[in-house]
Amino acid sequence: MTIILVAVTVLVSITALKQRPIFDKLLLSPYRMVYHKEWYRIVTHGFIHADYVHLAVNMIVLYSFGGAVEMWLDELHAEGMTSLPMLHYFALYFGGMVVATISTIAKHKDVYDYSAVGASGAVSAVLFTFIFFQPWSMLYLMGVIPVPGIVFGPLYLWYSSYMGRRSADNVNHDAHFYGAIFGFLYPIAIDPQLLVNFIRQLLMN
Repeated sequence: MTIILVAVTVLVSITALKQRPIFDKLLLSPYRMVYHKEWYRIVTHGFIHADYVHLAVNMIVLYSFGGAVEMWLDELHAEGMTSLPMLHYFALYFGGMVVATISTIAKHKDVYDYSAVGASGAVSAVLFTFIFFQPWSMLYLMGVIPVPGIVFGPLYLWYSSYMGRRSADNVNHDAHFYGAIFGFLYPIAIDPQLLVNFIRQLLMN
């Protein structure tokens, strides 16, 4: 599933970057969603990116952690804790994408020219599900500084919340924040017993 998501996102993103009408048709526009009922944008915006660097970063992160999350969902299925692991992965990814946009839509629904693109909310959901299952695995802060996931996670949330309040750049930090929260909570929604496993892992290190 991860490979398919990466392939489709790369294909659509490159096509949209080369053809502006397609880009404009797919981007997240809270104003058009609310007042023109173009709700499909809540999903389509996750398949296009602002530039090739934005695309590469999101797809590298998705590829790096998505496979492990799929494996854990398969293991939960084998243990009888879930059914249809692919459906759960689908719900995690697109659920993260949708939840990540809710605050953005509410905040910018009256701003005609506001728009956002990218799979960051969905990718954050996958990343934080990975952290839930492997809190002591090393992640790389700023791409270079190794820190355990359980340390990386709160730093990521703090930074996303802080930058979201400042609105000092063109990055939708709110999407990062809410997508991450969704991804961390999703396994607990599958089975609350998994929270016990998470706490046990924290204490075992």
